[in-house]
Amino acid sequence: MQIQAIYDSVEKDFSEVNQFITSQLSSDVPLVEKIAQYIVESGGKRMRPLLVLLTSRALGEASQDQCKLATIIEFLHTATLLHDDVVDTSNMRRGRSTANAKWGNAPSVLVGDFLYSRAFQMMVDIGSVPVMEVLSNATNVIAEGEVFQLMNCKNPDVSEEAYFEVIKNKTAMLFEAASHSSALLANASTEQQEALKEYGLQLGLAFQLVDDMLDYIGDAETMGKNVGDDLAEGKPTLPLIYTMKNGSEEERVLIRKAIRNGDASQLDAICIAVQNSGALDYTKKQADLAYQKACDCLGILPGSVYKEALAGLAKLAVQRDK
Repeated sequence: MQIQAIYDSVEKDFSEVNQFITSQLSSDVPLVEKIAQYIVESGGKRMRPLLVLLTSRALGEASQDQCKLATIIEFLHTATLLHDDVVDTSNMRRGRSTANAKWGNAPSVLVGDFLYSRAFQMMVDIGSVPVMEVLSNATNVIAEGEVFQLMNCKNPDVSEEAYFEVIKNKTAMLFEAASHSSALLANASTEQQEALKEYGLQLGLAFQLVDDMLDYIGDAETMGKNVGDDLAEGKPTLPLIYTMKNGSEEERVLIRKAIRNGDASQLDAICIAVQNSGALDYTKKQADLAYQKACDCLGILPGSVYKEALAGLAKLAVQRDK
């Protein structure tokens, strides 16, 4: 299934989500509204709110609260992006200047806080304690994941297990929360809730694994960010961890030095080492395993175009080039 067909399956719901996003960005402080609109409308795929809508439809549920939930998930995601870009001192995202590059760190952090608080206001409006429990827990875990990743920066001795813990908490958690909270709001059975929770987790893992792989084979124009950003920030992602373990001694020393110094000046040589070591194939294999686990979770759902779209979304996560 093509990506456009997936979005088209919930086109009306998506339109309503966009209306909610616009209405909830209003603020008496002009700069808050300006920065929030800039980052929210910057051309992202909105995969997480899409996941909310597809999950609810696959369960036979269609309500305004689901569209509010999709908006909440997008606001939580956008808030983390604003904070991430400040922490990582990034200057490019989705092919445009980051908010911190455009307005500075302080406004970016504070507008991120605004989006977090607005998301929780909307949660209260929905009034589901189980949904609030899932989302508040996810927000806390994501924050812990960010700190854990920060602790691991410029550390070439990070294990594969620690890497997976970071991407589970930092990235996959919000995917998991999106599908899980949507299932809760749709009053799905306990078995369906657990299956869709796991689907979101595995989808998020697959998405991040491919993202980390693309940092060594993509290009800035296609990806909408600077190639080698992870290396420049000293992030020991799976392609680097695998290459240090299985490459030559010369390659291991080269990568360790680059991670310690947060130095991407030898990016071309490191990309060659990553490719020659089999690290990209290994990372892709891990992404494919997560994809298969995600698809296996969908067996509990009745047949529908929305179930097909969920399977298609997982497939596109591992086949994308940006």
